[in-house]
Amino acid sequence: MTQPPVNLADRPAAQANSLGSPQKYAGPAALEDAAISRSAESQSDDLLSELLRSVRLSGERIVAYGPPRTFSMGFADVGSLHIIEEGELELRIDGDAHVEHISRGDVVLLPRGDPHHLSNTGKRTQAIARASAAANDAPEPARWLCGTFTIGDPQASHLLGSLPAVIILGGTRAPAPEGLEVARRMLVIEMQSPSQGSAVMIARILDLIFIQILRAWAAGKDVEPNWLAGAFDPQIGLTLSAIHRDPGHDWTVEELARACNLSRSSFAARFAARVGKPPATYLAQVRLDAATGLLRDTSLSVALIAERVGYTSEAAFSRAFKNRYGTPPARWRRDIPGR
Repeated sequence: MTQPPVNLADRPAAQANSLGSPQKYAGPAALEDAAISRSAESQSDDLLSELLRSVRLSGERIVAYGPPRTFSMGFADVGSLHIIEEGELELRIDGDAHVEHISRGDVVLLPRGDPHHLSNTGKRTQAIARASAAANDAPEPARWLCGTFTIGDPQASHLLGSLPAVIILGGTRAPAPEGLEVARRMLVIEMQSPSQGSAVMIARILDLIFIQILRAWAAGKDVEPNWLAGAFDPQIGLTLSAIHRDPGHDWTVEELARACNLSRSSFAARFAARVGKPPATYLAQVRLDAATGLLRDTSLSVALIAERVGYTSEAAFSRAFKNRYGTPPARWRRDIPGR
């Protein structure tokens, strides 16, 4: 494994300008140019957008489920979204004894694609059914929408792998964003009255829902430390964006700390608390992620790729790469399907 870099980040000059001194009025044309520039700059600083692009996450399809009153249904190996419309369900992650009880209005995201089961066969739902039957009041049959997502770059899927197995919004939990209800209605319209372009519409709406859920979860008080929680931190987010824009830069902890107006010790502690790992460890991971993209998408030599992602020697890069992916970079490149 390569040694943790002593040098870890400069704040880009463009970013400093966006936070800097006021400019003189230069007329409508100049203001329009400035607005365009700021818009492009803010997009480049949007870490969540950049990372979702890097994993090539995309909505796939939506299905409406209304199974019999007694059922157990499995889902596996795909990112899943469940929007509960009626009834009460039990959610079990395969291999985990914990049971989540979900009901009408809940929105459930499984971003990592963990295999799981939805059912109404558990003790709690059976007790509800018996109580309803005794009162001559049949329980509502379960109905929900299930959307799926695909990840175009499995090598970058660890970005989603650092998220929790399941995120649930609604009910007594964190409230679902208002926009989710709008998105749900749009999905129903496209399902009930499909037309030209419906497949793309559904995929885009699923993308929007995915991002809305991640935003709501990351803004919660009890969010687990990871890159997404760090991205939403107003100070740590600046350093994460800078690292991702230029992972090969010769960063220093001092420079990163100055970029977010913190002392070195305060920065290191806050970074670890928000992201869940030290800055040097996170930087090493980002560099290796960047290396996989260059190995896959370019014909650059391993030595040049090592230099571009910030390693001082090809040997150090190869050791770090093998430790991470289980194979040297040259062999990893040869084993890519289609090469």
